[in-house]
Amino acid sequence: MQVPVYNMQGAQVATLNVDEKSLGGEVNAPLLKQAFVMYHANLRQGSSKTKNRHEVEGSTKKIYKQKGTGNARHGDRKVNIFKGGGHGHSKKRTREDFRLTMPKKMRRAANRNALLAKLVDSEVRVIDSIAFSEPKTKAFEAFLSAVKVDGPAVVALPADEGSAKNARLSGRNVDRVRMIAVDQLNVYEMLTKRFVVIGKKELESWLSGPSSQTTKEAKINPMGRKATEAN
Repeated sequence: MQVPVYNMQGAQVATLNVDEKSLGGEVNAPLLKQAFVMYHANLRQGSSKTKNRHEVEGSTKKIYKQKGTGNARHGDRKVNIFKGGGHGHSKKRTREDFRLTMPKKMRRAANRNALLAKLVDSEVRVIDSIAFSEPKTKAFEAFLSAVKVDGPAVVALPADEGSAKNARLSGRNVDRVRMIAVDQLNVYEMLTKRFVVIGKKELESWLSGPSSQTTKEAKINPMGRKATEAN
């Protein structure tokens, strides 16, 4: 697959050859869904809590006398049937575990397949170099307009924070844009946004990096952090 490479002014300057087979060959919807659900579930903290009637602030005085009013019998106003009262079955402060998991090889295969889905839909913008001389939101919006990104987008920047600082500061106030480091690119980040904007060098490193190990090689000869620790 020949993917066009643009400069920041929106002009095509080159093409990048991407092997579709290395991304799964065809879009695997069940795999993408399983991975998306996993990433989404793992964002949950599981620490929600609500107050019961004893924890709600207010008076415990009986609101009116027991008999003679024609109304139902009531005590204080903190019961769950009154507005502002406590919850009948309140959530306690216990850490619930919603975490899901997938084998590493499946997870990496899903991440690569999500990129294939975006490439098939022409929703990937590969840029020769994403660089700004100074942090400026207006310049970032002009860049997005030049490369025809007119919807929600995830922008993958170099993992080196220093080289990506101006780009990150320029785009952080654009509501429809999510700024991430390229090593954080996954199914959830790609499928929750319409466009994927990524530098040519970053895309090549992502394609040939740890995400490329979707076979037993991931255990035998791991790339990335574990390989460094082993040395």
